[in-house]
Amino acid sequence: MDDKIPARLRASDSDRERVAETVQAAGSEGRLTLEEVEDRLSAVYAARYTDELRELTVDLPRPAPSRPRGGWPLTRSALREHPALRVHLGIVVLLATLLIVRWAIGGAMFFWPAMPMFWLFVSLLVHARVRTFGRRPGAPVPY
Repeated sequence: MDDKIPARLRASDSDRERVAETVQAAGSEGRLTLEEVEDRLSAVYAARYTDELRELTVDLPRPAPSRPRGGWPLTRSALREHPALRVHLGIVVLLATLLIVRWAIGGAMFFWPAMPMFWLFVSLLVHARVRTFGRRPGAPVPY
């Protein structure tokens, strides 16, 4: 049995989709005409090997890696990377618990802890957004 690595690698569906997105983006930027986009997309979906796909985008600039915008700032990865967020979360949970217990013992008719708890959670979200703003996943954490 021959253990040589094949000279050409077969293209996967995700490879084709990635190249198709690059071609479509180039068309929407005006780098390619509509006819060129159609021709290249036909060739993309007919391609069997990765080198054939490479030839279709060799004259196009590489797209910038997309950064997720917006989204939820308080994620598990943010909590893992920033110990200060874990401490802040612990304090918020502790204070919210104390407020709820105080409300339950006091016998008030309305749920007055709602407003202080709202601001506690807002402070946590702002802290998380500030800590994670403009950072790439896996980048070193500045302290």
